[in-house]
Amino acid sequence: MERIKVDLAERSYDITIGAGNLHTLGDRCKALSLSGTAAVVTNRTIAPLYLERACASLAAAGYRTVPVKLPDGEAFKESGTLNLIYDSLVEAALDRGSFIVALGGGVIGDMAGFAAATYLRGIPFVQVPTTLLSQVDSSVGGKTGINHPKGKNLIGAFYQPKGVLIDVALLDTLPDREYLSGLGEVVKYGAVLDAPFFTFLEENVDRLLARDKDALIHAVGRSCALKARVVESDERESGLRAVLNYGHTLGHAVETLTHYSRFLHGEAVAIGMVQAARISRSLGLCGDEECRRIEALLQKLRLPLELPFFPFEEYEEALSHDKKVRHSGLTFVCNKGIGDFSLERVTDPGKLLKICGIGA
Repeated sequence: MERIKVDLAERSYDITIGAGNLHTLGDRCKALSLSGTAAVVTNRTIAPLYLERACASLAAAGYRTVPVKLPDGEAFKESGTLNLIYDSLVEAALDRGSFIVALGGGVIGDMAGFAAATYLRGIPFVQVPTTLLSQVDSSVGGKTGINHPKGKNLIGAFYQPKGVLIDVALLDTLPDREYLSGLGEVVKYGAVLDAPFFTFLEENVDRLLARDKDALIHAVGRSCALKARVVESDERESGLRAVLNYGHTLGHAVETLTHYSRFLHGEAVAIGMVQAARISRSLGLCGDEECRRIEALLQKLRLPLELPFFPFEEYEEALSHDKKVRHSGLTFVCNKGIGDFSLERVTDPGKLLKICGIGA
């Protein structure tokens, strides 16, 4: 088992990573001095698989549990579904001495975390991510929220969990497409933050595709460690943390234009990373070889590479609502070779689209 600390002074917490460690959830919550009732927020896909085990562990540690089952999918990451959580918390009479457990992927983690941040002006919560995407990305760093019809994650709050418990054995039941989607976010960390880790991914494609536990613990642990260091330096994304949006600018535009229904998040990010690498090359920040390696790795991981067709004006409109737009400019993350990055200020997003062949 690995343990990684996210050092944020009084908001610090540990990420514990292992294989087959879901049964330790109750003891982990006790170690965090959590008390009262545990509302376990999950979805209707995860509930039959892991809800009983999670609640049994919590009950064995002395907690009353309240299951909250939500519909599954990015399309439900919205205000109506969020109100279902609030309704359940109110009906179960949760007070400020209670806490939330987010048992699910990124959608569940984001919504349960936002509910925790806002219910009674804030109660504790613990992340138990069940998808690879959420294990390496959304469960760490305290970003919570919901989508708006005009853009992804436009409504939310920075609210750190009390702890993150990651069990890579839970990935055994993850559908192939969702698993591969998570690998897209793993590639991101190597591409802009850690060249040796990128090489590890290139050399261990077969092990990762086979869901080898040792390879997964290393890949998840290294991804979490890299994200933790960035979050410690820039908790609220005022500067450095923007690097974690590599591939996300155009990826979010793709998700918005397809109404979150055609591509999974990691697939959209993979498309965005390919375009970001091409844009980086056009700016002289990387060469043909680095572009080739990024595209080749994503292709071996069976992820999409090319932007879907939409008119130039629709892409431009989607980019204008990106949450990274400030003072009529966009912060775009480029890769400098492999393992390094540059944050580029872009006042005309249309130029990025033309580099990518949209409206050229």
